[in-house]
Amino acid sequence: MSIPCVKKDDHGIFTLYVDEKPFFCRAGEIHNSSASDPEFMAAKVWPALRGLHMNSVIVPVYWELLEPTEGNYEFTLVDTLLCQAREEGMRLILLWFGLWKNAESMYVPAWVKRNPQVYFRAEKSDGTRTTTISPLCSAAVEKDAAAFSVLMAHLRDTDTDHTVIAVQVENEIGLLGTDRDYCAAAEEAFLQEIPAVLAEQAGKSGNWSSVFGEDAGDAFMAWHFASAVERIASLGKKEYDLPCYVNAWLKQYPWYPGSYPAGGPIAEMHSVWRCAAPSLFTCGPDIYVPYCAAVMDSYASEENPLFVPEIRKDAVAASYALYAFGAKNAICFSPFGIEELALDPSEIDRPPMEVMVALNIDPSAFDTAGSWGYLSRTYELLENLEPLMLKHRGTDQMKSFVRHGDLDYGTFLRFRKYDLAVAYAPKQTAKPLGAGIVIELDEDTFLIAGVSVGMSFRGKPGCRSQVDILRLEEGDVRDGEWIRRRVLNGDEKMSLHFGDMPQILMVKLYQY
Repeated sequence: MSIPCVKKDDHGIFTLYVDEKPFFCRAGEIHNSSASDPEFMAAKVWPALRGLHMNSVIVPVYWELLEPTEGNYEFTLVDTLLCQAREEGMRLILLWFGLWKNAESMYVPAWVKRNPQVYFRAEKSDGTRTTTISPLCSAAVEKDAAAFSVLMAHLRDTDTDHTVIAVQVENEIGLLGTDRDYCAAAEEAFLQEIPAVLAEQAGKSGNWSSVFGEDAGDAFMAWHFASAVERIASLGKKEYDLPCYVNAWLKQYPWYPGSYPAGGPIAEMHSVWRCAAPSLFTCGPDIYVPYCAAVMDSYASEENPLFVPEIRKDAVAASYALYAFGAKNAICFSPFGIEELALDPSEIDRPPMEVMVALNIDPSAFDTAGSWGYLSRTYELLENLEPLMLKHRGTDQMKSFVRHGDLDYGTFLRFRKYDLAVAYAPKQTAKPLGAGIVIELDEDTFLIAGVSVGMSFRGKPGCRSQVDILRLEEGDVRDGEWIRRRVLNGDEKMSLHFGDMPQILMVKLYQY
């Protein structure tokens, strides 16, 4: 079988292929330290993932544990992790905790941390050293790249069944507390002309300030972080050409560089990142804000296929999963701390309120009440719908929606013969938001997967006929085929209503 890759499908949509077949990552990301102990994984993590209808999990690999002493590599953790995943029938997306994690250099080996003269830190304008190694430190970048390439070579030689299907390079890159790096190397580079390839893309030459104005610091750091990641990813891909991506800590309130990680792959800096890091197939958002759908809208584009490596794990995650795959052709959807969904919410340690306030995280994002059941059912529906979604996505015959905010009351969808009015149920605590996927199988027949919505079909404007439901069935899909359960009629046919547990209906209409 060929190596997993991201390429366009028959509809021109970027798709992950695993064993030469399209693969939608119904995933979850585990907590940062879980993968550091195989016994903990076996006892606490893998059992918690069973029954969620996941097919992949995002797990960290730690530079400090892979290369505890310079030039000496230890693969026991990685090898054990792969064995456990195979036993569980799960694919892995590896998260390389190398030079940068959450805008700091947390997971670098001790021998790097103890040598700040060689592996120098980024600095604030007053000369204060940050906890982040500068992306202009080529010595540090080369050491990271060497370790990453050794990891990728090891996977090439040992992971012959392609348990690992993609790799995230670093995590939430950027600088906090400063708009850019002010170390000596950065100060010199900031005054120089921007790189020729970036000037060609921008259609303007000059130094960073003259080209990017008030965004100069963000663009400068984006270029240097992306260039460093390109060096790391490209060396790794030379050993083993797995799909590689990065993730972004969102640009959010209070909106200035340094309040979010300056230089990270935020949507506004995607063009810089694409220019500097062509080895990456996308930049994915980590989403803990209330406006998840708007973030997915801004990150999904022709040049940047949607890959959601982290998202809130409360009940609304189920709704956003439907929208991500149905409307945005997502490659991956992955709530963070996925192993906690199986726990009683009272047993979960949430981040301290002061931390969530400092990071602008919506506290409800960590409320897991009801989440396990809603996400499990949604992932099951998506798994069963895959053949139909692959057939119809990118066409006018498949449409998807989700409630975008408190003032969003519904949507209106147009198909060939009928229009469909969708009304979202009122928002409730620990319940999914209104969401769904509608597939027009023929002019009169619709397959609808929905949650927390009411619907009504109507004829096109000017149509003199009345529209009614000829047949309404509950059921499910198996291998692309409809499996009927109850046939609904009488009072149960008076309206199309989807409760808070996602379900599928088959609707056949007629006119009279």
